[in-house]
Amino acid sequence: MDFNIIQITKINSEDFSFIDKTNLTFPIAPLASAFIYQNNGVDTLKICATLYINSKDSQSPLVGTITEHVDTVEIYFDYDWDESTPETYDVWYVEVDYSSDTIANVSRVISYLRDIDPETSRGTETTVKYP
Repeated sequence: MDFNIIQITKINSEDFSFIDKTNLTFPIAPLASAFIYQNNGVDTLKICATLYINSKDSQSPLVGTITEHVDTVEIYFDYDWDESTPETYDVWYVEVDYSSDTIANVSRVISYLRDIDPETSRGTETTVKYP
């Protein structure tokens, strides 16, 4: 199992805020997509995620761990949450390539935004698209 971080980029120049916060749960689960493509002849899972992180004292999220379980890949994006409900967010785009000998068996990806202190997370399940 091998993964390569393609990019971690803050994509907003001004603080982002949600207009309606009624149904938000914290941390906000990642918006993610996943697909298989050929990377120099190797089947590779491309995982793209958008993360919403409190803009107060925002730091770049980290790709924590990636694990594969039969037909599922779990990916954790780690950050340090300040435990208060944010008023504004920084929006981060993260792109990761993942490969393994059994990547053809993967049909779904669960991506988590995980607070490292204390450890809590919210996840999103995404179906893997094949060419």
